[in-house]
Amino acid sequence: MHGARHRYPAGQSPAEPGGSPAWLSPANVIIAVATLLALALRIYRLTRPGLLAVTQYDDGPYFGSAVRLVHGSLPYRDFVLVQPPGITLLMSPAGLLSNLTGTAWGMAIGRLLTALASTAGVVLAGLLVRHRGLLAVAVSCAIAAVYPASVGAAHTVLLEPWLVLFCLAGAVAVFDGDKLATSTRRLAWGGAAFGFAGSVKTWAIVPVIVLLVLLAPQIRRAAVFAAGVVAGFAVAVLPLAALAPRSFYDSIVRAQLARTGTRAPVWHRVGDMIGIPAARSWAHGTVLLVAVIIVVFVVGAYALTWYRSRRGPAALDWFAAAAAALVVAMVLWPPFYGTHYTAFVMPFLGLALALAISRLAADDGLRGARPAAGRWLGWLVAGLAGLTVLAGVIGQAAAVAKVRPGPAAAIQRVIPARACVLSDQVSYLLLANRFVSSTPGCPAMVDGLGTDLALSNGLSPATGAARVPAVAAAWRQAFSHAQYLLLSAKNALRVAWTPALRAYVQANFHRVLNAGSYSVYARRR
Repeated sequence: MHGARHRYPAGQSPAEPGGSPAWLSPANVIIAVATLLALALRIYRLTRPGLLAVTQYDDGPYFGSAVRLVHGSLPYRDFVLVQPPGITLLMSPAGLLSNLTGTAWGMAIGRLLTALASTAGVVLAGLLVRHRGLLAVAVSCAIAAVYPASVGAAHTVLLEPWLVLFCLAGAVAVFDGDKLATSTRRLAWGGAAFGFAGSVKTWAIVPVIVLLVLLAPQIRRAAVFAAGVVAGFAVAVLPLAALAPRSFYDSIVRAQLARTGTRAPVWHRVGDMIGIPAARSWAHGTVLLVAVIIVVFVVGAYALTWYRSRRGPAALDWFAAAAAALVVAMVLWPPFYGTHYTAFVMPFLGLALALAISRLAADDGLRGARPAAGRWLGWLVAGLAGLTVLAGVIGQAAAVAKVRPGPAAAIQRVIPARACVLSDQVSYLLLANRFVSSTPGCPAMVDGLGTDLALSNGLSPATGAARVPAVAAAWRQAFSHAQYLLLSAKNALRVAWTPALRAYVQANFHRVLNAGSYSVYARRR
């Protein structure tokens, strides 16, 4: 029989007389246990390095943009932000609260919210496949809970946990079991969720395109969904983009599409996507073999059950498989790569695997030929899920051992409160409560590398951004207004240094702190 078969609406089992209530179904218990595991892993990942530790470059611009916004500076008009403003809006409540708590604890709250957003994705993944049975729920929730890139991306304010959250929320709204919803209200709200996901990161366009193709035979429903996508994106983006349309275009479109640099090895990317912490250290042949096994299993499961039942995959199956393939291709394509990018692979890869397994388990022909096949498949999946959970826990324990707390106290000793500080990595300033300045004319820059990319059509300091007059002028103006400089050991990757700029710094600043990973300079009196 087709894998879409289920006995009860929304995958729920009714309460048996004298038994457990309907909400305490086995599927719901699995979702709850996986969610608690996911939350424990993410909190552990947060607390081991410390909520106030400097762990990332990207979280500085993302949370810093929210702090700038609540203090009256607008992204694209007053400072460069090379992502849509969704994350700025999401972090704005924590940014506003930082007026009372300081930016360090404001950012800590933002990190906690991001961890909760990542955890909520486990619930949504389970709800999306609950109608397909316990195996589907167990596999999808296990992958969502322990997938290394997902847990890693939730350790601070990054885009991928929020992107996944809103895409899964949209999918839960758009799908009614295996089929696309007939309710125009659900299609509109699902589209709005996907649209807002696009305001967090434009990668949300991939599942949107897949859904539009699936909806294409029914033009009216496709139009409702598309209208929801446009509305969800426009409400978040248009108010800010309209104030500086050229800067918005240069930052979001030109800088991202034209960005160049050294290409990250494809084997690292594929190893991260596999979801086993040690996969990066495997031989290339092993990585390729495991990736091929995953693809062959999913395709083979669909092909075999299609052949036996004479019924093709349902809309949800097509969505999971097509979105997974396109997202994988998208992560492999650009030269620049961050390990947290593969967190966006997780929901679609997890769905594709879970749905493929559920089709095999539900195939009456296979079960009739071998009565124990379903039971053995269940034990196999349970064992693999347990090994996946164990590998995820071990991988996260190893990851946090490499992170060290940030040096907020040392920075506070040499930089007075509300001084004007320029930094190539503003996460140091945020976590030392030295990001907000009361000095008139203090530069609002939150993303040094993003400024290079936006003003030079995708060039970084390593690829010649310093030769672009607009970039050189932006840095010269920023340095000329700063009272203090905090330069990380990687400042050459972000600051578009020119001989004239180096000479200016040498003539006007002297070093007051050298901490190895960063240095602080004060303006000469």
